[in-house]
Amino acid sequence: MGPANPTRDADIAARTDVYFNRTRTIVSRFGDVRVTYAMFLRRPVISAPRLMIDWLTQVAAARATAFDIDVTHPEGAWVGAGEPLVYVSGSFAHLADLETIALQKLGAPCVAAHNAYQMSLALPNVAFLAMEARHCAGAEMQDMMAYAASVGSRAAQAEGARGFIGNANDETAHWFGAAHGYGTMPHALIGYAGSTVRAAEMYVETFPDEPLTVLTDYFGREITDCLAVCARFPALATEGRLSVRLDTHGGRFLEGLDPAESYAVLERHAPGAIRRYRSETELRYLVGTGVSAAAIWRMREALDEAGYPAVRITVSSGFGVDRCRVMADARAPIDLVGTGSFIPDAWSETYATADIVDYDGHAIVKVGREFLLRRNGDRKRGG
Repeated sequence: MGPANPTRDADIAARTDVYFNRTRTIVSRFGDVRVTYAMFLRRPVISAPRLMIDWLTQVAAARATAFDIDVTHPEGAWVGAGEPLVYVSGSFAHLADLETIALQKLGAPCVAAHNAYQMSLALPNVAFLAMEARHCAGAEMQDMMAYAASVGSRAAQAEGARGFIGNANDETAHWFGAAHGYGTMPHALIGYAGSTVRAAEMYVETFPDEPLTVLTDYFGREITDCLAVCARFPALATEGRLSVRLDTHGGRFLEGLDPAESYAVLERHAPGAIRRYRSETELRYLVGTGVSAAAIWRMREALDEAGYPAVRITVSSGFGVDRCRVMADARAPIDLVGTGSFIPDAWSETYATADIVDYDGHAIVKVGREFLLRRNGDRKRGG
């Protein structure tokens, strides 16, 4: 058997729910009708329908038919819970077996786009780098999540945020208008080199014209090793072409910090954040282990005190919507967030749903879904 073809009937049938396949067979036997599907999610999202629309258009062409696709909320627009995102009209015989795959391509990107949008707005002056690939279940999901982050980012950029400036792999960099992905070194390179400074030297020798972002938590000496790299490459540090990436494990504090010192750091820079915390999770993000707001402030203090104010701080390790909001409240001096945490935590929230709302011009839908029916005055907004 050859490779799967996303528009071939046999491959679509193999991936779709059997009752949709059987519906197609029944309709083909008893007489086709023109139907309209309404597609929606049960939670607020950012509209990200392009992957689904592109696939439906390709399938229609392969079947020598056409689908009328009415996008009620343009890509990047906010959509309320239960509001139809898209109406798709066409032959019931050609649409019946497409519902499963179409919904796969709609729900998850819309939720991920909403997360990326919220994260970008929470830290509007901070740049983000999408690191979705390692968290995805294959190439299709990787493409879907990168697309979603780009949509949510553009929506936030329209409101003044910096948003996502790129991502960490070449395959999906095009969604961010880039020719390639961004990144410098993983922890594995530091283990190979034997020291943080030597890993930085190897990188600079190999990629002399590239900016350098160096991880400094491998040996638990975030500040010591960062300052050693700055001293080794003073020109990069002075020119703003050197960044330190904080990725401290959640089981330990940044070098030199403990609970008491973490509180002291925030008292110096953002005392109100401690007084406003509302949950144990927020408190951990502020003064706990790992990449806390206190850890970020302490690194900024150490760099400035050592005469390296141009060295940038990149953070990673679980920076989702809630963590970004806490960092904003603490005014954490972050220059770049590397994250794949716009990928939805609760996959059940990504379930998109479709209902037929019209059969040959007769508006009807199952009881309880009347809100999906087209209202008088509805008009096509895209497709």
